[in-house]
Amino acid sequence: MDDDARAHPDAGEDGAVGRLDELAGGAGTWLALSAAAPARHSGAVVADRFDRVTWHDTYEQSAALRELAGELDERHAHTADLLTDVFLAAYKAAPRLREPAEMEHSRLVNHRVVAALLESPGFAELHRETVGDPYAAALAVLAQGAALRRMLDDARPARARDERAGRARRDAGDAATAVAETLRQAAEEAEEDGTVPGRAAHAVRQAVEAAEAAARRADDESGQALAAAAPGARAAARQAVARSAAAVREEAALMRAWGVGSGELERMSFDERARLAERLRTGRLAEWAELIGRFRQMADGERARKVENATGELIGVTLGNDLSRVVPSELANLGLPELRAVFAARYAAGELMLYDSQGEQATGRGAVIACVDTSHSMYEAGPGGITREAWAKACALALLDQARHAGRDFVGIVFSAADKLRVFRFPADRPAGLGRTLDFAETFLGGGTSYQRPLTAAGELLEEEFNAAARTRGDIVMLTDDDCGVTEEWMRGWKDAKRRLGFRVFGVGIGAPRVAAAGSVLEALCDNLRSVEDFTDVHAAADLFRVI
Repeated sequence: MDDDARAHPDAGEDGAVGRLDELAGGAGTWLALSAAAPARHSGAVVADRFDRVTWHDTYEQSAALRELAGELDERHAHTADLLTDVFLAAYKAAPRLREPAEMEHSRLVNHRVVAALLESPGFAELHRETVGDPYAAALAVLAQGAALRRMLDDARPARARDERAGRARRDAGDAATAVAETLRQAAEEAEEDGTVPGRAAHAVRQAVEAAEAAARRADDESGQALAAAAPGARAAARQAVARSAAAVREEAALMRAWGVGSGELERMSFDERARLAERLRTGRLAEWAELIGRFRQMADGERARKVENATGELIGVTLGNDLSRVVPSELANLGLPELRAVFAARYAAGELMLYDSQGEQATGRGAVIACVDTSHSMYEAGPGGITREAWAKACALALLDQARHAGRDFVGIVFSAADKLRVFRFPADRPAGLGRTLDFAETFLGGGTSYQRPLTAAGELLEEEFNAAARTRGDIVMLTDDDCGVTEEWMRGWKDAKRRLGFRVFGVGIGAPRVAAAGSVLEALCDNLRSVEDFTDVHAAADLFRVI
């Protein structure tokens, strides 16, 4: 036995004492680890408290999100964090993932799932539709629900490795704490010269060895966990992103087709917007939203071609002295003193450049009234599978836009047999109201067809408008696929009202050429008549939107 062992009866199993400074130096790494273990995160997407408040509010408003969360939570752990991450990835302008090493091991599967979604080729397209829009981001989460379930099921083995890595990391932390505790005890037993009894020194060395072994196990388990990937995760993520992008894009197109602007959507609560989307998806004309959108775009384009205070369709430029049709470049000459004489000379000679038009009357000023036939035959489909009703309603909705744009009242009259009629009024001085618009578009009465009943109602409405506001020159558009007779007495009264009120009647025979044929009743009633057989062609009625 050496001198140190004889001098210190408390020597450890190795028979050696130690010095406190040497022991502290050997344990320094573990002291630092036990004192300041790095914080790990449960969320994969970096977010501030405002982002999380947005998610919380959206989650509380959406029963569908809560249902999805409950369903996932029955089979998997930490799914609330996963749904938060998927939402934030869609909602934030520049979503950023944390490094895997910053994550709690129990959330590494979530990190991999979100990373796969962000890396999908279609994510940028999805993100354009959802960024900054909590409702659209929630819709994207819901559309990915089935894929998230599948990805979590496939990730069970990876989650098990993550859990082992987490336990190993906790064991390493406990071992580091043990090092600090044994060193503290050794310090209490140290002599004034810094020597530590062998037993205490041995305990410190053993604690350090145990900590090193625990750290190696933790590193091994962590390495395996970080390298783990659920099979098929990338393919599932691609499908999920594509599906959610399609769902969000379709709903956005649906809203645009029905004229619902982004500002109006922002003012709606989550529930209001969800109910509206459901109604648009399941209504009578849901299948024809794209047709409605094309009709409205066409009408908007035709409005742009109209020339204020000029009659007819614009076909070019001609020469003359009609000051109501002078092109802007000629009028600009009046603003230059040195060119005013030139303008006067050209005016006197009839050589001013004028808009040239042909074949159409001036637009009206009274109400626009669309009489839409909803007899049983309007169910019939034409080219492209589009029904006669769908084409007629799409045209009527575009006429509603036309009236709103011109500051004119609009009335939709849905009719069929003589005893079946519904009237929808849209005064120019009040908002149209999407609910009222949908009621008009979705109403279908069935039965036969009567011309007299809807046209009589239209004439009475124009008479009422004349008596109340002295407005004349209204426009009636008759959209029908059937031909039916009218009495001579009724026709005399109709012609008298037409002369007195100055209204025009436009007729569209839908899918039935005989309705608009020469000698037909509709021809006798209308000032302007056409037949439509190709229901995919929205331009068949284009001239209506230049003259109404």
